[in-house]
Amino acid sequence: FPPAVFPLSCAVQSYSWGKVGLESEVAKLLASSDPLVQIQPDRPYAELWMGAHPRGDAVIRDNRIPQKTLGQWIADNPACLGAKVKDAFQGRLPFLFKVLSVNTALSIQAHPNKELAAKLHAQFPEHYPDANHKPEMAIALTPFEGLCGFRPVEEIVSFLQTVPELRALIGEVAAEQLERSGSDDPRGVSAALRVCFTRLMKSEKKFFVDQLNMLVKRISQEAAEGKDTSGSNGDLLLRLHSQYPGDIGCFTIYFLNLVRLEPGEAMFLGANEPHAYLQGDCVECMACSDNTVRAGLTPKFIDVLTLCEMLNYTPAPSSSKIFPAAQSQLDPSVYLYDPPVPDFAIMRIEIPPSIKLYLVSAVDSASILLVIQGTAVGTSTAAASEMTLRRGSVLFISANESISLHLSSPDGMLLFRACCLL
Repeated sequence: FPPAVFPLSCAVQSYSWGKVGLESEVAKLLASSDPLVQIQPDRPYAELWMGAHPRGDAVIRDNRIPQKTLGQWIADNPACLGAKVKDAFQGRLPFLFKVLSVNTALSIQAHPNKELAAKLHAQFPEHYPDANHKPEMAIALTPFEGLCGFRPVEEIVSFLQTVPELRALIGEVAAEQLERSGSDDPRGVSAALRVCFTRLMKSEKKFFVDQLNMLVKRISQEAAEGKDTSGSNGDLLLRLHSQYPGDIGCFTIYFLNLVRLEPGEAMFLGANEPHAYLQGDCVECMACSDNTVRAGLTPKFIDVLTLCEMLNYTPAPSSSKIFPAAQSQLDPSVYLYDPPVPDFAIMRIEIPPSIKLYLVSAVDSASILLVIQGTAVGTSTAAASEMTLRRGSVLFISANESISLHLSSPDGMLLFRACCLL
């Protein structure tokens, strides 16, 4: 039998928002997994792609396997996905697993549902490269910040009353409509929110740049005088403006929740949820798609009309955006993040120092295993030989295969495993 468990060498994406050199978790993982890798001190190491996406197909590190990449191997051995996954996802790995190291904000964006993705891809294939939806989940590795979902209405109304530049952009009629909308009428609230946000995003460039400059000048002066600017979200405004001066995205902080995740905490981003990662390191898993509708904090193609049409305008507190992990009944080392979509799930595996032999159990799905902390030797009946696992190691595990880990680190291990639990 060909080996069904093997190490991978994964693609790195150098997007400009990434952390630079060894400040990046992506770079640190690369450097510790492969001592021959030269980390360039001035290059952004933004994303590590662990999967079979054509724009970053992982390379197989096992010279007994004729196929060069994971995508080729899965195409030739589709049974490795597991019977259910193979049938449900047409013989393709349904998820892309990543590590992100964020230094400056990513664009204000949302991902379409399947229906909209198919439509956008048919109309504008150059901007929307495939017809799939792209739900995603981020789990913090270091303290992580992002904007996610619409704030409770009372918070937005409070900003409309303390930030005159914001009110000027939205206009008195729309602002008053939101102020009058009552919590007993959620559809009325969503409609008013849609009008306000769309007015903001479609405001005339010269007008919003003038308003933004006035706001930044005012907040900078207040901060310099030692005043509290939190009522105008001053710190975040100045930070984003320094990263993307004159960008409409700076105003979205008054509409979207600021979500802070501690290591191990997660947020799930379903279709049509507005979001922007701001800073920190995370593991991320998503359906295998590249469809992103953007509208600010970016030099890339922006599609304001589509974004404002598609968004989910349901207000909710930032605490509701944190997605809980469930500790496994069968194995207390495993915490499962199982989002409300079929494409993927993530396990966080925390092996305590007292355990020296640990079984990574078989699941009925292909999976990808990433080592964040600790060292071990892995053995499997499905592997060609024993594998050394250390920080940054990535393994592909075919469906229904298990691995025994012989731990050699004194302080246990931390692993993340992406799979598809149908």
